[in-house]
Amino acid sequence: MTTKELQQKSINYRKKILQYIKIANAGHTGGSLSCTDILNVLYNKVLNVSPENFSSPDRDRYIQSKGHCVEALFVVLADKGFFPEEDLNTLCKYQSHYIGHPTKKVKGVEQNTGALGHGLPIATGTALAGKMDKKDYKVYTLMGDGELPEGSNWEAALSAAQYKLDNLCAIVDKNGLQITAATKDVCNTDPLDKKWEAFGWAVKEVNGNDVEELLAAFNSLPFEKGKPSVIIAHTIKGKGVSYMENQLKWHHGVPTNEEYELAQQELDKALSEL
Repeated sequence: MTTKELQQKSINYRKKILQYIKIANAGHTGGSLSCTDILNVLYNKVLNVSPENFSSPDRDRYIQSKGHCVEALFVVLADKGFFPEEDLNTLCKYQSHYIGHPTKKVKGVEQNTGALGHGLPIATGTALAGKMDKKDYKVYTLMGDGELPEGSNWEAALSAAQYKLDNLCAIVDKNGLQITAATKDVCNTDPLDKKWEAFGWAVKEVNGNDVEELLAAFNSLPFEKGKPSVIIAHTIKGKGVSYMENQLKWHHGVPTNEEYELAQQELDKALSEL
């Protein structure tokens, strides 16, 4: 898949994310749009995981710690053939497995997540198991910058460095906003690069909405032999829709009919310009 094809796919993913949030009348819109490019590159260029090998002990593992942005994950999993896309018409409906956070009842989901600060500990344990079992699989986890104050993250970070888990990669979706305010005004975790380095991790910072930069970072893993890796991905909350970008109110929310049409028109224009 070429860079242009990846860029096109990101736009189409964003269109579908908005489509199913609109149908469900619920969803975490801004964060799903900010992490779209990360999931796109992971599932289309990096991860050794598919519907065919999902039960294999040798598959790569992806754990979405920022579980509230499940709409992006569901859209990508459907595109990869884990389940029929039409299943997403039941998103957030009564008795549907397609709920507001990842659940293992949905094919392709590794772990139930959503309680913030759990993804990295789970990923660390999974990576340690891989080392103990002498497996070659890699473990990836996507975290939000708003969940980093959770202490469980830093306990896991210490453990991952202690056990030299260079088969582990954490990605921080650093869009700068969380549910109530800017992350720096709620609990400032900057400078993130220095904190991760102090905890024994190898760090790269990239534009998290640039598929080429993301792919280059993933292709250079591990950044240092014997160290876990973290990618600090600087993203835009609400990426791709002008009136949603960097707007706190779109942490979650459903566009009106007029807003939905405008968003789709903007994304269609971006697609045509590629």
